[in-house]
Amino acid sequence: MKKLEGKIAVVTGASKGIGAAIAKHLAAEGASVVVNYASSKEGADRVVDEIVSDGGKAIAVQANVAQKAEIERLFEKTQQVFGKLDILVNNAGIYENFPLEDITEEHFHKQFDLNVLGLILTSQQGAKHFGATGGSIINISSVVSTLTPPNSSVYSATKAAVDAVTKSLAKELGSRNIRVNSINPGMIETEGTHTAGMIESDFRKQIEAQTPLGRIGQPQDIAPVAVFLASSDSAWITGEALYVTGGLR
Repeated sequence: MKKLEGKIAVVTGASKGIGAAIAKHLAAEGASVVVNYASSKEGADRVVDEIVSDGGKAIAVQANVAQKAEIERLFEKTQQVFGKLDILVNNAGIYENFPLEDITEEHFHKQFDLNVLGLILTSQQGAKHFGATGGSIINISSVVSTLTPPNSSVYSATKAAVDAVTKSLAKELGSRNIRVNSINPGMIETEGTHTAGMIESDFRKQIEAQTPLGRIGQPQDIAPVAVFLASSDSAWITGEALYVTGGLR
């Protein structure tokens, strides 16, 4: 029997990159998946098509998870189609790195509104839909919450906040058997890191030189960890940050 047979999962920001890989891995283990996206309908539909063609169940639902009304609509649609919720993966996020002199209020709020407030509000709504048996919330944080490279003060701060929220919610929701953990990836090759010019940069070479396993990660390096945290294999794990970084610290 598959590890997540009969489970219902919502994955935010799942039209590409880490979110897409997690959605497909959850589905491969038997979960029905709500593939959330903010703007890339084409990408989300592609993920759904891949899941369905492999015999899984998935739907795409548009919602900007920095907006409370849209978050509510996301879970209303999930309830309408699947009737319950067992797994929430808070993957949606944004990153922009600027030196101190270039930081603006807009830059700050853009990242905190999605990476922190959006994650909290999504968890708030998701927790309302978990049943009596509880469930699993998985927050996608980052190694930068503790590695804190230069020019990343705002982004690193959002991910440090995600780590703190994870630990606090684990204590708050444990009595309801809702487990809350984070995955803290190192540098991952995604559409986003390509667009940001990081893949061909000296920064990538520097990161690889500091990484014991000698390479940056791929989305498929992260997705199996999400399956583990979503499944009963991690039934006694909550409030933890799992660093998936090739040893980078």
